[in-house]
Amino acid sequence: MAHFAKLGINGKVIAVNVLDNDQMLNADGVEDETVGQQKLQEISGWPAELWVQTSYNTMKGRYLNDDGTEHSDQSKAFRGNFAGVGDTWDETNQIFWKKQPHNSWTKNISTASWEAPITYPSITSEVTDGVTTHYIIYWDEDAYDADNTTGWKMKKEGDKSDTPTVYSWNGTSWS
Repeated sequence: MAHFAKLGINGKVIAVNVLDNDQMLNADGVEDETVGQQKLQEISGWPAELWVQTSYNTMKGRYLNDDGTEHSDQSKAFRGNFAGVGDTWDETNQIFWKKQPHNSWTKNISTASWEAPITYPSITSEVTDGVTTHYIIYWDEDAYDADNTTGWKMKKEGDKSDTPTVYSWNGTSWS
């Protein structure tokens, strides 16, 4: 199956359609995006140049197996991310971008993903008396706006108190 994003104003993805692979074959019997675009124009009446092929198995610049593990052949990674409604097509970089999660985050072209201005915490759980407690880690844009040396916050998973303790990442530990 071949997937195509239908583009609207400013490269916004407004739909994703599927074609059988045989509907994309050129005269030589080779799959060809242009043939697929023409077929979708014929079916929908939407101009061929506003249909862009997308890879169902590509995420954050990596090609994945059906079970979500990384595929051994990364040459199959195609256009950064599988397009979804509301995503944006970046024609210059040939990447489908998800919505920017926070104003301070920037595009990383090589990983086709958004990056926080501060590296993700390296400590994501703790072990006490043989019991592992996982951390619920999240980005706090207001904290970053107030002090651009911080932004990652954490609560301990399973903390049932009325006001769970919130920790801030200082670059090496939670405080």
